Amino acid sequence: MHLNKSQVVMTEGAIWKKMLLFALPIFLGQLFQQLYNTADSLIVGNFLGSHALAAVSSSGNLIFLMIGFFNGMSLGAGVVISRLYGARLYERMQETIYTTVALSIGIGIALTALGTWLSPLLLAWMQTPAEVLAESNLYFSIYFAGSLGLILYNFLSGIMRAVGDSTTPLYFLIVSSVLNVVLDIVFITRFGMGVDGAAYATIIAQFVSAFLSLLVMLRKNVPYHIRLLKIRFYKGCMGEILTYGLPTGVQNSIISIANVVVQSNINAFGPMAMAGCGAYSKVEGFAFLPILSFNMAISTFVSQNIGANQFERADAGAKFGILCSVVCAELIGLLMVLGARPIIALFDSNPAVVGFGADRIFCNAWFYFLLAYSHAVAAVLRGGGKPVVPMYVMLACWCGLRIGFLMVTGALFHNIWFVYWVYPLTWAASSVCFFFSFRSKTWLYDQNFARYEEAEETS
Repeated sequence: MHLNKSQVVMTEGAIWKKMLLFALPIFLGQLFQQLYNTADSLIVGNFLGSHALAAVSSSGNLIFLMIGFFNGMSLGAGVVISRLYGARLYERMQETIYTTVALSIGIGIALTALGTWLSPLLLAWMQTPAEVLAESNLYFSIYFAGSLGLILYNFLSGIMRAVGDSTTPLYFLIVSSVLNVVLDIVFITRFGMGVDGAAYATIIAQFVSAFLSLLVMLRKNVPYHIRLLKIRFYKGCMGEILTYGLPTGVQNSIISIANVVVQSNINAFGPMAMAGCGAYSKVEGFAFLPILSFNMAISTFVSQNIGANQFERADAGAKFGILCSVVCAELIGLLMVLGARPIIALFDSNPAVVGFGADRIFCNAWFYFLLAYSHAVAAVLRGGGKPVVPMYVMLACWCGLRIGFLMVTGALFHNIWFVYWVYPLTWAASSVCFFFSFRSKTWLYDQNFARYEEAEETS
């Protein structure tokens, strides 16, 4: 198996160095993407106004609801590929890669039709205010008309990261993010377009990143090389992808449904609350940078080392990744608290918008260490072949408890602070559950992967 110079071999060398080398490109890529998202909101808020910002922001949870499930599927495929790579079962790995690409194309086409059709129904379900409903529907419909590019990129970049190459996707994210901002400025400030201009800029940039990823994978000197004519579903591969991907996809959908319910509660307080919380969500994305980066590093590290039967190394890497994620997320949260009002004012100087956004920061940012811990341990469990455990924890804590809390407090009090507090409360509940799951070590000595070795010996 040819090694790409961008690859990080997780099964040998200093753990801290390998983990950071893998996580850093992901962090930088996510940073560029977050800067784009922030710039997008700054452009929309400052040139199109508070209602347009509210329309784009309210679509965010719906977009994650529709796409989150399939992103979970791509993470599941990455776990399977990582294990096969760690176990040096390269032929089976190639079949899984081809199956993953075929799956991503099918999902992208289906999601394009489904998202466009469901757009008005979902926005109505979220109680989107009438004054922003038309713009929300326009943005959402255009976004999903081009969702194939996003789905394809997520799956292809996941394949690259599964074998230790987190640098190549970074380059494409940089190109995509810069292109997105440029197109935003051109479409909105030069062509006089509204939220439709922001949506078109996004889908064009996503297709460019997907196209570049596909070009790289067609090269022969990369371990994830593919041939277009061999892209299809291979026997047995789809079942393995679903085994690991479905629970993670369901987990993402559970979180999305709960967040849509939260968003509908925020919508009840009007466009200013929507805009303020929308601005907060863009800022919160910076706290997610280390969380997402170390999540991918943890999952890949644990999966590859378990595949290579290096259990103690997998355990040590998991602990290091959890610590890094928690510390980095909390530091960013504290910085957000210190500059809450000026930060929100960058998006919209309306005092009401600033008030809602800053209050959300004061309530949530102190507790990012709980958010980071829950996500990090969930990544450990996925990498260890136990994706069902995070699914159940999220179902109970981030969906059931979150929605139940809002139903009770919403009926008794018309106070947005109860909506804000639902997040740290449910982060704390999930952290307790994940603490005991991690200590049990059932994720570390998983025997499910033995069938791959048996299949290889008999082939």
